[in-house]
Amino acid sequence: MISLKQIRYFVAAAETQQISAAAVSLGISQSAVTVAIKGLESQLGVTLIRRRVGGVALTQDGVKFLQHARNIEASIADSILSMKNRESSVKGRIRFGVTYTGVGYFLLPALARFRRAYPDITIDLIEMERPALEQAVRRGAVDLALIIVSNLSEAHLLNVQMLMRSPRVLWLSSAHPLNKRSEISLQDLRSEPFVQFTSDEAPVSARRYLADIGFDPNVILRTTSMEAVRGMVATGGAITILASLVYRPWSLDGGRVEIRKLSEPIPTLDLGVVWSAERPISEAERKLVDHLKAAGAGLDIGVEPGAPPGRSPVAP
Repeated sequence: MISLKQIRYFVAAAETQQISAAAVSLGISQSAVTVAIKGLESQLGVTLIRRRVGGVALTQDGVKFLQHARNIEASIADSILSMKNRESSVKGRIRFGVTYTGVGYFLLPALARFRRAYPDITIDLIEMERPALEQAVRRGAVDLALIIVSNLSEAHLLNVQMLMRSPRVLWLSSAHPLNKRSEISLQDLRSEPFVQFTSDEAPVSARRYLADIGFDPNVILRTTSMEAVRGMVATGGAITILASLVYRPWSLDGGRVEIRKLSEPIPTLDLGVVWSAERPISEAERKLVDHLKAAGAGLDIGVEPGAPPGRSPVAP
């Protein structure tokens, strides 16, 4: 029988991308993590992780099983939460504003768990660009907003609950020559073709933090399609720098995308929930904020232990 311990250990190794970091986060030995994952692989009949320079990487089977493993952990958390909430039923309706990054790469699994735990709270999702969403929160058209908080134009008018900080890392193909290096600097990337993701104000933030560190990328494509970015990178046509939050290891055609930490400190992508500072938050809204804060805590990880923290928060 597969045990919950094996599931937990595998998820920790997958999210930290290092056996040693997983062991530290779990408070156990590295050998315990390794043995648990090997046992899990034996019971499933597949290989889930492979060793690589600086840590471990998920195989295609590992990527598929990671979602199942997270669902198992989430179901257990739901069961515990439903027992704690069985004597009190919070009711309400929340107009919840979202942007591309938050809804696409963070919100949906956490929101599904929240709806199961609080069935009497109705949530209406409203997607907008960040400037319009910030205005909607301030004038009361939206109650809460999931947003890249380091892009806020008038943060002093809003209450902000930070959810997670996602490191920005280098994306490159598995066959790229730079993968053989133990350390990669921005200086190594100056002549490399670069694909620029352009949704959710990404170019604005990129110009800001790349200018701060004196790097002018050789952009050959600007696109709103994340799949186009992954495809370009996986085939070796370009590299990019994006947050680990939006990283997925495979392109649509099955190509492998690797991520590496850069030697220079690059600001993190900071995701948070905001609401107007001029009104009190309702009980239903507070439940949602607390739930998302707990969900974000498990994702606030880097590529490797000791990765340099972001400087002043600037993001997407």
